[in-house]
Amino acid sequence: MRHGAWIGAVAVLWLHLLQPGIEARREPKTSRPLGQRTESPNATTFYGQGSPGVPKPLEATGPEFSDAHMTWLNFVRRTDDGASRRRCRGRDKKLRGLSGPPGPPGPPGPPGPPGAEVTPEALMQEFQEMLKEATERWFSGLPETQLSQIGGQQPVVEAFHCRLKGPVLVDKKTLVELQGFQAPVTQGAFLRGSGLSLASGRFTAPISAIFQFSASLYVDHSELQGRARLRARDTVRVLICIESLCHRHTSLEAVSGLESNSRIFTAQVQGLLQLQAGQYASVFVDNGSGAALTIQGGSSFSGLLLGT
Repeated sequence: MRHGAWIGAVAVLWLHLLQPGIEARREPKTSRPLGQRTESPNATTFYGQGSPGVPKPLEATGPEFSDAHMTWLNFVRRTDDGASRRRCRGRDKKLRGLSGPPGPPGPPGPPGPPGAEVTPEALMQEFQEMLKEATERWFSGLPETQLSQIGGQQPVVEAFHCRLKGPVLVDKKTLVELQGFQAPVTQGAFLRGSGLSLASGRFTAPISAIFQFSASLYVDHSELQGRARLRARDTVRVLICIESLCHRHTSLEAVSGLESNSRIFTAQVQGLLQLQAGQYASVFVDNGSGAALTIQGGSSFSGLLLGT
């Protein structure tokens, strides 16, 4: 009996506790003022679940609880679309500032392979090739007729050595062109090419080139030796001129004084001249003294073509 009475008391107390919750579910929904926060029935369950000292509330059932629960699940499980990603990516670009300074240089790379070893034999071979190339380039600038002669037995195409036939009188204060040469018949004399005219004493250049000329004259000044005193301007000049224009064109010149005690002395001149094709060169004597001079026979005139 006592046991049955105890069970009955517990049942009455349990019904008494559940009656307010049942009445609350039966009440119709009332409108709440705007701005007042409405908490979902499962909010206490979500935040209070598992906390120590907090009693677990009763589980509510019904359409209100189902709607709130499904809304929360849909929010948590929603798929992230590309639009939100693009918005976040654009916001990151706006927030990104100027680029910073460049970083430090990286470590050096591995060393390259060793270079080729240069030996004296290789240097000598390279020098020979350069010399060969320069020689071929020089020969390529010569005329065909001259190349054919150089390739044969006549590397020197224009050269001469002639001597004056007889004496030539040079009056005081005059400039005279020497003429009347002859080719020596003795061994060692030479006359190559056709540029020299022995009668006029003029050498005409067959091509435009550089020539070497020399003249050695035997000057007889016996008439001046009888004078008591020689003047400073008593000199003789030997010239090799182009086109007989000693003052307009470049010329080779040698000046000699007349203070020699001997009756005959030698006046020499030599050097290089560049002649254009068709121009000629010849020997002149300028007597600056007050008496006549004589150029002895056997005086020589020589020329040689050096190159173009």
